[in-house]
Amino acid sequence: MMLVHLLNGNTNTESYASTLAKSVDCTYSHVVKILQEMEDAGLVTFEKTGRLKILKLTKKGEEIAKHIDAINNAL
Repeated sequence: MMLVHLLNGNTNTESYASTLAKSVDCTYSHVVKILQEMEDAGLVTFEKTGRLKILKLTKKGEEIAKHIDAINNAL
């Protein structure tokens, strides 16, 4: 569901691991661990801006998130 939250997030605001953790109701450390695995799988990228890391879906991540969202909406 983290991918779907990133997909459906407000495009005018930047996504960070801390805001994602709040929106999916998980601990920050758990979200960071999952995001690192997603990065290894080529689903998300981290764009470092100073001390902050901005999350972005890759094309592959966006496609998978759309499929997950469609399945979730069908249920």
